Amino acid sequence: MKLHPQQEQLLEILKKAQNDPLTIRELQEALGLSSTSVVAHHIKQLEKKGLLKRDPANPRNYTVVGEDSGARITYLPLYGLAQCGPKGSLLDNNPIDKIAISSELVRFPVEEMYLIKARGDSMLPRISNGDIVFVRRADAADSGEVVVCVNEGEGLIKKYQRDKKQVVLSSLNSEKYAPFTAAADFRIEGIVKGALSYKF
Repeated sequence: MKLHPQQEQLLEILKKAQNDPLTIRELQEALGLSSTSVVAHHIKQLEKKGLLKRDPANPRNYTVVGEDSGARITYLPLYGLAQCGPKGSLLDNNPIDKIAISSELVRFPVEEMYLIKARGDSMLPRISNGDIVFVRRADAADSGEVVVCVNEGEGLIKKYQRDKKQVVLSSLNSEKYAPFTAAADFRIEGIVKGALSYKF
């Protein structure tokens, strides 16, 4: 694919800065351009060519899509289960890392996917402490699905169950952790699609 020289340079800068994304102004300075609007134009062109995907809710959170040995590689943001404000989202925080995966492994649009680093043992045996959890963005789920959610300002991974009166959140490690009723600020951030052990 033929790229404008400035787009090639911009793509390389974006690849190197994925863990610490630069602002439009910083990209302008790195490219030696006279205007941030030129940078914005080249970013849009990279998106149109399928080489860059940005989170509409957080433009500094982006993934560079490349090609290695014919395989399409996507860099997905990895978030921690952080505390959130009263109306905050886990995805408001900057990613703690970016992880490269083959786009062929994802059976839905990659821009709908993000990663969470699991914490604790409440979802054993399916999810262990430190595992990388694959999540599809969603704000609703079917009863019985495992979700990433915010409850009382805390990011959690729980089994979601809803009846006509209430939402109940439960752990898979049910012998150690009892189910509880969701709080008033409860909201779903995504549906868990899988987990990968990340131990060496």
